[in-house]
Order: sequence, then C-alpha cells, then structure tokens
Amino acid sequence: EAVRATRLAVATNTNLGIILLAGPLLCAAQMTGGALHDNLDAVLRAMSMDDTRAVFEAIVAAAPGGLGEAANDVRQEPKVHLLEAMREAGDRDMIARQYVTGFGDVFGVGLAALEAALARGEDGMWPTVFAYMAFLAGFPDSHVVRNHGAETANQARQEALAVQAALHASDDDASRIRLLMGLDRRLKADNVNPGTSADLTVATLLVHTLGVQLA
Repeated sequence: EAVRATRLAVATNTNLGIILLAGPLLCAAQMTGGALHDNLDAVLRAMSMDDTRAVFEAIVAAAPGGLGEAANDVRQEPKVHLLEAMREAGDRDMIARQYVTGFGDVFGVGLAALEAALARGEDGMWPTVFAYMAFLAGFPDSHVVRNHGAETANQARQEALAVQAALHASDDDASRIRLLMGLDRRLKADNVNPGTSADLTVATLLVHTLGVQLA
C-alpha cells in the first residue's frame, strides 16, 4: 500500500528502499521487551510466504524485475522464503543485504557514524551527513551500480572518500557545505543518484530515533 501511495503521489519508486527497510524496524519497535536489534532479528526470522508475496508485489509495483531477476523473479509467484530471496540478491543489492545480516550495515556503519558524530559534538544536520557519507564512502551504491555500472559506482565512492576525509578535517560549516555542494554538482552532472545510500541513512535515523524513544 505504501508503494502504491507513493506511485500515486510522485509516479516513481522514490520510497521503495525506505519502505523495505522501515517496515521490519517498525514491527520490531512494537514488540514488548528486548532490544530493538534482537527484536528485529525475530521479525526477520518470523516472516512468512505471505510477507514474501507482499514484498514481491511491492517491488513489482515500484520497479518490475528489480529484485532477483536471476533466481527469484519478483514478477512470479515466490518459490522461496523472503530471506532466501534477499540472500540471493544480497551480493548486488545493499537493501537486500540488510535482511540477511540483521541490518548489519545500518547498525554497524550508519548508526556507528551517527553516534560518533554526536559524541564529538556535531549538531544540526552534520550527524546525518556523516551517516550518509559513511555509506557513500563505504560501499559502491547499489542504485548507481544498477543504473551506471560498477565503475561509475566505484568512482562515486572514491569521490565520497575524499569528501568524507575533508569533512572530518574541517570544523567550518561554510567550508563543509561547499565540499558537499561540489560533490553534489559532480554527481548530478553525470546523472548519478546514490539512492541506496540515502535509503540506508533514513533507516539509520529511524533506528536512532527508535532507540531514543524506547530507552
């Protein structure tokens, strides 16, 4: 339903990755007792074939054939459990990888970068920026790989690594913003949109917010 609502509003799959990441996290947050990460593992293990079917339908509604075009085509009736389908796609899709690693990159990369930024006194948008840059500099963005190939994705990652280092070396907001705007212009000039890194950043912010609320 969330994918259909997005399609009606903006005629694109803008929210697909966010929906796939946020759904299990919100289910885990509704469980009583236990840590969010532990509850998330329980949610992922408990997913049924009905959940698999619903996820496949959502992906088809957003972008037909996006997940598992090889072994598990989302346009067909699912033959395997959702975690198995995600495992098959996990080596080429960072969203799928979260399902089979217990959202390992969200907690271990994004949340770690966000909390480190907060711990050293970053405020405003900067903790979010550092979480985003941790993903963009840490991995070839799956969305970029799908649309432009691995070489372009790796080039974007190398640029992000340089910008990430420069951001850490500066404490001047204006200088930092110029660095970010320069990276943004270069990416846009090549029509490169690191959407998966953005989706993972949203999931990171959700985990942080839920952690604060549930503490």
